[in-house]
Amino acid sequence: MTGATIWLTGLPSAGKTTIARALAERLESAGRATEVLDGDEIREFLSAGLGFDRADRDTNVQRIGFVAELLASHGVLVLVPVIAPYADSREAVRKRHAAAGTPFVEVHVATPVEVCSERDVKGLYARQAAGEISGLTGVDDPYEVPVAPDLRIESQHQSVQESAAALYALLAERGML
Repeated sequence: MTGATIWLTGLPSAGKTTIARALAERLESAGRATEVLDGDEIREFLSAGLGFDRADRDTNVQRIGFVAELLASHGVLVLVPVIAPYADSREAVRKRHAAAGTPFVEVHVATPVEVCSERDVKGLYARQAAGEISGLTGVDDPYEVPVAPDLRIESQHQSVQESAAALYALLAERGML
């Protein structure tokens, strides 16, 4: 079976990981080899020691992209919920996949910053507002919105299951299941 990388990008607390895990559960129950490369887990284990300046963020994205492409080349559907704030970093990952002949799907979880701030699942927005942290993507650090993603999900207008179903439908339409 052909693997692919499904890259979910968006602001912190947009719902990327929640959607990825819901989709992974559906894919795994259908017998599909699936892996979720969660951005927080990758930072802890593969990119420990990296900061959050542009160069370190780029290095982190490229590392994740390498692992995703490697897994996808072995038939795994790899779901990658990461912020990946810079368009050129995401494009470099896409080009790496294209050069290897590995399918790549970019999904923009386009949740407005106000909604993300209300969700604030990690307390980042509250900490930023209190002056405890800076460099929060989409607030005081840039997030470059994908211009032409393969799918744009507005998670504030649909349930997690509806979002995962929309992504599942795209994968089915493209023959990736």
